Amino acid sequence: MTDKKNDPTEASTESTSKLWGGRFSEATDKFVQRFTASVQFDKRLYQYDIDGSIAHAKMLGKVQVLTEDEVEQIIAGLEAIRLDIQEDRFAWSIELEDVHMNIEAALTARIGAVGKKLHTGRSRNDQVATDIRLFVRHEIDQIAGLLTRLQQALIALASREADTIMPGFTHLQTAQPVSFGHHMLAWNEMLERDYGRLMDCRKRANQSPLGAAALAGTTYPIDRDYTAELLGFAKPTVNSLDSVSDRDFAIELAAFGSLLMTHLSRFSEELVLWTSAQFEFIDLPDRFCTGSSIMPQKKNPDVPELIRGKVGRVNGHLVSLLTLMKSQPLAYNKDNQEDKEPLFDLIDTVKDCLFAYAEMMPAIQCKKDNMRAATRRGFATATDLADYLVKKGLPFRDAHEVVGKAVAFAIESGKELSELELSELQTFSDIITSDVFEVLTLEGSLQARNHLGGTAPQQVRAAAERAQAELQKR
Repeated sequence: MTDKKNDPTEASTESTSKLWGGRFSEATDKFVQRFTASVQFDKRLYQYDIDGSIAHAKMLGKVQVLTEDEVEQIIAGLEAIRLDIQEDRFAWSIELEDVHMNIEAALTARIGAVGKKLHTGRSRNDQVATDIRLFVRHEIDQIAGLLTRLQQALIALASREADTIMPGFTHLQTAQPVSFGHHMLAWNEMLERDYGRLMDCRKRANQSPLGAAALAGTTYPIDRDYTAELLGFAKPTVNSLDSVSDRDFAIELAAFGSLLMTHLSRFSEELVLWTSAQFEFIDLPDRFCTGSSIMPQKKNPDVPELIRGKVGRVNGHLVSLLTLMKSQPLAYNKDNQEDKEPLFDLIDTVKDCLFAYAEMMPAIQCKKDNMRAATRRGFATATDLADYLVKKGLPFRDAHEVVGKAVAFAIESGKELSELELSELQTFSDIITSDVFEVLTLEGSLQARNHLGGTAPQQVRAAAERAQAELQKR
């Protein structure tokens, strides 16, 4: 009985089943076959692989490397394969390694020898680089839409709550009164910068590497401008070595994701605090919370907590991609197969978190009385009293000392500054008159900051209108 494991005929048969197997006389080790395969995860790129192949076939027809009939057969075969994949009729094979070889083998099986002509003038190196850029560009557009939805929700909430007063914090200690709407617009500004970074990333990703081939270009009379145009790229890449070997556009997207998730994590931390019994500033709807298995009274803000936790996952993917590229010589190396799983998961995580926030923000309800009471407890108008004294002619450092003493007295008396009698305030400075109470109210404090970027309600509404107008330009 023949031992097939050591039978050179058997090995030869298996090796030549590979589309690249002509040079090999020994079958790929089963472990190596599994270890080096990527089809388990890169099949997600099938749409982009087919789009790139169709563009490549059309270009080969345009430069007369393929006949018109051959181009039509290839395109029809690829579209049929696309439909099979979409309807879950396609049999993916780990023996064929990746999405590219699976589709090419299926095309040849479907249309015969003409299918083998598709790979003329290209390599899997420029093919995968093209697929990933098409994928990244598409996902950037999806993320941009979700980011815009979240910003719209924040701006609407800011307009709705422009007059709602809450304590502004530094060091998580009550600092000054602010409008809740003003606070929401602070988050919008962060997201606006994130959006700008995302669009910058899109510009650099939107270049076509197709035609770079393995690393040096090709001897065929290809038209790279034509394939770039067909695929909607702004232009072709200009150096074949660079085209196939770098993934900096993916790393840039990951860096965007890390910054965005840092912002969402900070926002999540505030939502978690604000929903606690110790703050009770806002209420999240039940559909965004869960309960406890043992404590029936609990309403846990699991969605923002989980988003806060996922920043570590995204940061990890960024580090993974940076580390992946750090020691690679030019040009393509198998290391780059490891770019897809972290990139895919990072994008999925970012999209899920943005979707959750876009759904959650419109449903937030402010507990205005609680916010107001918390603002009154922390001597939030102390700076306003200092500013009042400065405007009366007292040097700021002297005003600072006067107010500090007044606060100490108020603490001993169990009162807020606005609750002190005029005679009590005058014991600290004789330039204080009855008009001081206009600046010691919470509303007066907000109104006093009526300038660009300030927290006065009219400024908040104007800022919300400007922010909404910026979104309309996208």
